[in-house]
Amino acid sequence: MKIKKNSDWWRGGVIYQIYPRSFADSNNDGVGDLPGITEKLPYIASLGVDAIWISPIFTSPMKDFGYDVSDYCDIDPLFGDLAAFDTLVAKAHKLGLKVMIDQVLSHCSDQHAWFKESRQSKDNPKADWFVWADPRADGTPPNNWLSVFGGSAWQWESRRRQYFLHNFLSSQPDLNFHNPEVQQAMLDTIQFWLKRGVDGFRFDACNFHFHDPKLRSNPSALVRDSKTVSAENPYGLQAHKYDKSQPQNIAFLQKIRVLLDKHGAASVGEVGDDHSLKTMAKYTSGGDKLHMAYSFNLLTAECSAAHIRQQVEELEAQLTKTGKKDGGKGWGCWSIGNHDAQRVMTRWGKGETSPAYAKVLLAMSSSLKGSLCIYQGEELALTEADIPFEQLQDPYGITFWPEFKGRDGCRTPMPWQAKLKHGGFSQAKPWLPVPKQHLAHSVDQQEADAHSTLHFYRRFLNWRKAQPVLRMGDIDFVDTPEPLLVFTRMLDEETWLCAFNLGAEPVSFRLPKRLRAASAISGHGLDGSTLIDGRLELAAFGGLFAVINR
Repeated sequence: MKIKKNSDWWRGGVIYQIYPRSFADSNNDGVGDLPGITEKLPYIASLGVDAIWISPIFTSPMKDFGYDVSDYCDIDPLFGDLAAFDTLVAKAHKLGLKVMIDQVLSHCSDQHAWFKESRQSKDNPKADWFVWADPRADGTPPNNWLSVFGGSAWQWESRRRQYFLHNFLSSQPDLNFHNPEVQQAMLDTIQFWLKRGVDGFRFDACNFHFHDPKLRSNPSALVRDSKTVSAENPYGLQAHKYDKSQPQNIAFLQKIRVLLDKHGAASVGEVGDDHSLKTMAKYTSGGDKLHMAYSFNLLTAECSAAHIRQQVEELEAQLTKTGKKDGGKGWGCWSIGNHDAQRVMTRWGKGETSPAYAKVLLAMSSSLKGSLCIYQGEELALTEADIPFEQLQDPYGITFWPEFKGRDGCRTPMPWQAKLKHGGFSQAKPWLPVPKQHLAHSVDQQEADAHSTLHFYRRFLNWRKAQPVLRMGDIDFVDTPEPLLVFTRMLDEETWLCAFNLGAEPVSFRLPKRLRAASAISGHGLDGSTLIDGRLELAAFGGLFAVINR
């Protein structure tokens, strides 16, 4: 087995998320696949990103579209096979791209062989591999825990006359990580893919691995959680003290890190928690757990400059505090869009802003301290699709319709060619429709326009890749009025000023005296803004970078 050398490519790196069902369909069955991704890898590499993250491709009944795994060590035939995966990895590596895959450890499918055995009786070899509990005296579930996807987190199983825990769909039973055999089985699945050459993992719901063994009920939330779930979901009314983010998770993450370090692989964890920034700091500190983590804190409807600054400063404070205690400062990863959130051009841009807004959002988010995840289609400034109820696929959306329409609107197929049927995604009817409004933003249309969002992404990210201060430097914010977001990035003896206007009107701002000796930098592609004698003149949705002269 060839062991890859350790690398810090992930620190400050940019990761491009691929939702495989909707990226590119090579066999024209209406669903994207691995050969389709492989064919489009040169396109992804041209963007200047460091890695790809592929959402789940394991064998699955697809009740939650791959996040319900029935075989962790095989590819679902819908996407291809192991040979197709190996081909993808090899081509990505030739293009200089790292490959990260989505590892769903906290739960699996009820069609997995482990659960099929476990549910049969209380005394079979897999009996304790899942979270089982007796009913209360009145027959109700053992506590008040709720599913993220609606209703109780407990499902009755008549064969065992017990309830099993499911934090998501009832067809996604939670594994019992208090059982050492379960932990080893999951580590073995990670090892399987490391041996196939993957460069890292995105760990889904990584704070859900353990539960309170006493099964204590959660208390009411003092402040409703508005980041992880939408307002109509009662899940946000609980303080999730006992059903996730348990202290035992730290030791398991350390076991994962030992395995990753042997292969020089990286990790990013998804943290959905009441106190997500604090949890992110715990999970990435010390250099012995996750490499980086992201939360839902920039996937909310709130898009003000003050909100963005607050999240970054709070994370940095938590990273510093935890790092002093654990012997090493952790690392954050930012995301303003992914497969679980309404597209940012609709959520923040209200669906009406110009491509200039998409450009400044990229420049801003990739200049914050940390790494960055970009979701497919953001480079095209795609807006959220409005999917009618009769075409919905997402069980989450079906449950909470019409107040919450689920996640299908951000998962529609990539529009590759405007004049081809289904936008060139497939010759067959896609599993989700291609919105007509997306065709005007297709890849071929933007390739032909030198001023398009796509070309800006390429210019900016390739430029950023050569700027160590933006990838690795410290960050310090400047007090500014809305909608300005201004901060410095500092690395060794170099200090940069980063200024962004998140509003639709030009803004003028006088820098503090300590920052006035600055010289604007060119080459990044943001035009129309100036810095003269310490005064910023930022165009609508404009931005500017400058070197602070000492």
